[in-house]
Amino acid sequence: MPGVYARRFRRIAVLAATSALATTGLLATAPAAQASPPTPVSAATARTYLGQLTVAAEGSSTGYSRDKFPHWITQSGTCNTREVVLKRDGTNVVQDSSCAAVSGSWFSEYEGATWTAAADVDIDHMVPLSEAWKSGASGWTTARRQAFANDLTRPQLIAVTDNVNQAKGDKDPAEWLPSRTSYRCMYARMWVNVKYYYNLKVDSAEKSALQGILNGC
Repeated sequence: MPGVYARRFRRIAVLAATSALATTGLLATAPAAQASPPTPVSAATARTYLGQLTVAAEGSSTGYSRDKFPHWITQSGTCNTREVVLKRDGTNVVQDSSCAAVSGSWFSEYEGATWTAAADVDIDHMVPLSEAWKSGASGWTTARRQAFANDLTRPQLIAVTDNVNQAKGDKDPAEWLPSRTSYRCMYARMWVNVKYYYNLKVDSAEKSALQGILNGC
């Protein structure tokens, strides 16, 4: 029965090769789909939420400090919030024993650039910390501000190009929007989702800008 023995031999050979590849860590697997921040509410829901937000002049920045929004906190093991988001938002991200990203690629949704060095990537707070302070967070406890600054459940954190994040600064959507226009609807949905969840105020120019975007979604 040479045919049976030949098939059996081929099967053993394939299994042996697979085992060897797995042992050396070279076994090819399909790449995981690129992750992203949690999906925000729909444009329709965002319009409803926006209509329910308190409209008020932006508050004072007196007393504001980033230190009043403790970040990046440890999320698990040796991984802090920044490292978790880098892993989540990147593609084929490899981390070392201290959880630092040593390789991978990151697509910046704001302007469409792709980076292969984690040092070129910032983790943007969708609603900036200073903006939150002036919109109501000045009255929060430190624990609530920490939760806000490290929120992985709402669409509050996203990996983007560092200098683009710095250009955004603490500006609201009346003052700054992603240059990639196809992302602006998502951006507005994320912004409103976060502000609504945390019961933060909006000023009139900010609300008008958000309405204009959401009405076009």
